[in-house]
Amino acid sequence: MNWPLIKAVALLCGSNVFMTFAWYAHLRDLKAKPWFIATLISWGIAFFEYILQVPANRIGSETLSLPQLKIIQEVITLSVFVPFAVFYMRQPFKLDFIWAGLCLCGAVYFMFRK
Repeated sequence: MNWPLIKAVALLCGSNVFMTFAWYAHLRDLKAKPWFIATLISWGIAFFEYILQVPANRIGSETLSLPQLKIIQEVITLSVFVPFAVFYMRQPFKLDFIWAGLCLCGAVYFMFRK
């Protein structure tokens, strides 16, 4: 079992939840507030993203190359973003989410092939 990889992926998943809320939740929850208030709140949320993301990348770099680490990050980002968009932001589910995921599967293949 590759524990550094598992730890890195788990931390990146948590990091992405915070990142997604920091980047997009203000579009729903803080629309009536001035942009600088939304920015300060987003920065506060992003602080927790970085608390998880920096150790995740350090741990992940023990077993993965930088391109591999990046593509895992992108897969996790889409995996977190789609449920966030559909359930939290109330966006309709589109087949484009699946097509984007399939494209990322191709990217994962190319980054991890020997």
